[in-house]
Amino acid sequence: MNPTEVPVQSNVHRKKIRQKTGKTEWFHKSLIVLMLLGLIIGIVLPLIQLFFEALKDKNGANAGFINFVHYFQTPSLVQSMYNTLYISIITGVISVVLAFFYAYALTRTQIRWKGFFKYIAFLPLFAPTMMHGIALIYLFGNKGVFTTGFFGFFEKIFGTALGIDIHLYGPVGIVISEVIYTFPQAFLILMVAISVTDYRLYEAAEALGSGKMKKFFTVTIPSIKYGLVSAFFVAFILSFTDFGAPKVVGAQYNVLATDIYKQVVGQQNLSMGSTVGIILIIPALIAFLADRMMQRKQSASFSSKSVSYKIKKNPWRDRAYFVYCLLISLGVLSLIGAIIAASLVKVWPYNFSLTLEHLTFKNVAGNGLEPYFNSLYVSLITAIIGTMVIFFGAYLIEKTRFMKVTRQVSYFLSILPLALPGLVIGLAYIFFFNKPEFNFWGLTIVNPFQSLYGTFMIIILANIIHFHSVNLITATTALKKLDKEFEPVSESMNIPFYKTFFNVTVPMSLPAILEIGIYLFVNSMTTISAVIFLYTADTKLASISIVNMTDAGDTAPAAAMSFIIVLTNIFVRVAYEFATKKIRKRTQAWQQR
Repeated sequence: MNPTEVPVQSNVHRKKIRQKTGKTEWFHKSLIVLMLLGLIIGIVLPLIQLFFEALKDKNGANAGFINFVHYFQTPSLVQSMYNTLYISIITGVISVVLAFFYAYALTRTQIRWKGFFKYIAFLPLFAPTMMHGIALIYLFGNKGVFTTGFFGFFEKIFGTALGIDIHLYGPVGIVISEVIYTFPQAFLILMVAISVTDYRLYEAAEALGSGKMKKFFTVTIPSIKYGLVSAFFVAFILSFTDFGAPKVVGAQYNVLATDIYKQVVGQQNLSMGSTVGIILIIPALIAFLADRMMQRKQSASFSSKSVSYKIKKNPWRDRAYFVYCLLISLGVLSLIGAIIAASLVKVWPYNFSLTLEHLTFKNVAGNGLEPYFNSLYVSLITAIIGTMVIFFGAYLIEKTRFMKVTRQVSYFLSILPLALPGLVIGLAYIFFFNKPEFNFWGLTIVNPFQSLYGTFMIIILANIIHFHSVNLITATTALKKLDKEFEPVSESMNIPFYKTFFNVTVPMSLPAILEIGIYLFVNSMTTISAVIFLYTADTKLASISIVNMTDAGDTAPAAAMSFIIVLTNIFVRVAYEFATKKIRKRTQAWQQR
């Protein structure tokens, strides 16, 4: 065969393939466009509507930026912003410090019970943020164990002798609750950062005669600096936008999240609520962008030539870190124990006889067990639909070669919800989905999505958008690990992309897909901020019933509902762990074939 004939045959062959797969390519491009349209409808348009509402006065008339001017001229509202920044910064610092030494203990020492300590660190993820506040009330509230129990011992020591108020309401209670809430995320980031540190740096430091403390400050800290900054920004964002803890233990200490709630629910001032929501986005967005920069630099610092850290024997070090991890674990377990005790005793702290009365939720503001079953339904549907939408969207972004600009815009919009507080998403959805029609330059367009308002579907959609970013990152990370030649080879063999997706991509990514589903389920069970404005009497969720019960003074039933949510999430997570063991074995066997 003449070598000059090969390119000709190849070009002819390519033209034939392009003609045969034209419809498939058209379908492929249509899905990318639909993905972008879905993100615009779910994120961009509601945010635009929220901004327009912030430019109106209380009566709905256009008022320009008067609400923003009024906000910064009102001392009490500006003070809430300062309070929020203060709480978030303090929370970030404390959470990162505690999480660093905890992660260091599990990665750089030979302590016992590492598996136990690791699971305990993740326990707060299974509970609504309000539960941490409720637990603190039972431990350090006006009738708490440590404030009134033990014959007043702690009150006498700290209150009378030292002049320290151990009633944890206000900023101290909020900070403690937020630290508990953000500790697992900071711990996970730092554990990964510490695990990938190159041991060759320590060998070089030892060769230069550096001592332990010098190695710690010249090697350990610099090598994980991006992880430290990233963990701080994550803790900052989570505490800055949280609503649950300030609502329970904040007392008269106002923050931006509770201000939005008071403006919308208490004063029915939706325009000012929108204004506070826009202001809440700005610091969260700045922190989000800074975190993304840190993560890119951290990823760039990894090397395939890195050597794993070699742990040396040091009994005194191991004992000290074991005690530290044990104290952190006991602190977490004491909160869970307080919730369990409050759920099972008659009247705290007067009658400690056991009862199941609180678990029936009769004659309380929470509407019985109906909200719990509503949450199960919403969480299950969110997990199913959300997993399919997010993973397929990640596939279109990561594995396709068409419409590069459209895919890049879709990726940006997919990551954007990381910077959006749940309260802002819920408030934006009120204005967008409840609006009967839109006016654009004199053209009136009927809102086709208004029928979703007041249904479970709008709550499900809000949950998917709220938790979209983290799961998209999980999906894209899993897809990047797959061989890049699957799609080109399938295309050259005239195999439609969707067959490759279902027959190759999905089976090989099944552990990541299940992880996305579990993440969506657990967070949908615990979220409050994203759905606090969207529920109706028929769509009330378990987390919302906790808010209603605490407002009505039914603290014990609120604790009981929190306990049920925690048990449900733990059960689902354990079932997932057992299932994934078998799936990983099957996936490995499939990959070897």
